[in-house]
Amino acid sequence: MKQDSRISAEEASRNPIAAFDPDRISGLQANTSAIERRAATLPGRRSVKGAAQAAWLMRAITMIDLTTLAGDDTPGRVRRLCAKARRPVRADILAALGMGDVPITTGAVCVYHEMVPVAVAALEGSGIPVAAVSTGFPAGLSPLPLRIAEIHESVAAGAAEIDIVISRRHVLTGDWERLHDELCQFREACGPAHMKAILATGELGSLRAVAQASHVAMMAGADFIKTSTGKESVNATLPVSLVMLRAIRDHHRLTGYRVGYKPAGGISKAKDSLVYLSLIKEELGQHWLSPDLFRFGASSLLGDIERQLEHHAAGAYSAAHRHPMG
Repeated sequence: MKQDSRISAEEASRNPIAAFDPDRISGLQANTSAIERRAATLPGRRSVKGAAQAAWLMRAITMIDLTTLAGDDTPGRVRRLCAKARRPVRADILAALGMGDVPITTGAVCVYHEMVPVAVAALEGSGIPVAAVSTGFPAGLSPLPLRIAEIHESVAAGAAEIDIVISRRHVLTGDWERLHDELCQFREACGPAHMKAILATGELGSLRAVAQASHVAMMAGADFIKTSTGKESVNATLPVSLVMLRAIRDHHRLTGYRVGYKPAGGISKAKDSLVYLSLIKEELGQHWLSPDLFRFGASSLLGDIERQLEHHAAGAYSAAHRHPMG
């Protein structure tokens, strides 16, 4: 279909808002036992070793949303985190790996709304986007007008990505059209900022509900679908990831638009990041292995990856305090 010449190439390729299609939701199923069996095989049979492992870990760094979402966040902490996002691996480790001249940064820095101006200023000129959690994060239970206003405020402050949370009650009661309507309003409020829809999968009750919520979010124009806020008792898991990735694949097959994926919460080890990257490659293909379409929501993950890279460079593991976040 020919695109309007006034629309940018980025906007033309961006997943648009679509009308709610109840038939697309009602026929969805999830074979939980088969999904869990498939997920259980992934850590053992997808092993990456040697120089290839170092290269994959470097790629994983570029897909991390380096995150601080604590009640005691301060401007100083956010600035230190942004400095780490600019230089995520120590210069001596990069030099030892023969990558001293290779520019590498994290995919984004994710903060609460109040810290958006601080992060934007700290990252100026780096090309690293600021992501803001919004819409009453993490519960999503504040009045709808306030949630929409919060999005507007974060975009105005310079956030290039908005991590919104869905109303879990709409999923649990099967009110899919209301969920779609709410998410469409969030997407419109985001404007040019990309919307990452947090499904809070640990609170949705079943893998079928995860699949249904994924499809509704993508129909409503989500640029990314994301597992968790990181505040639930169960966050990112491989079975949930498998369901969400296959929903993304189905959406691409049906519409031609690519939607990104962000597992968040509980991913803290370098070896886990390799499993997720392997899963992405198997289910969606090489195209999704980029920061435009895949992110880890994490904070401690970067420290463990840097520690593994130092092991590749020096042949020994170092103490965790040698790889601070800020």
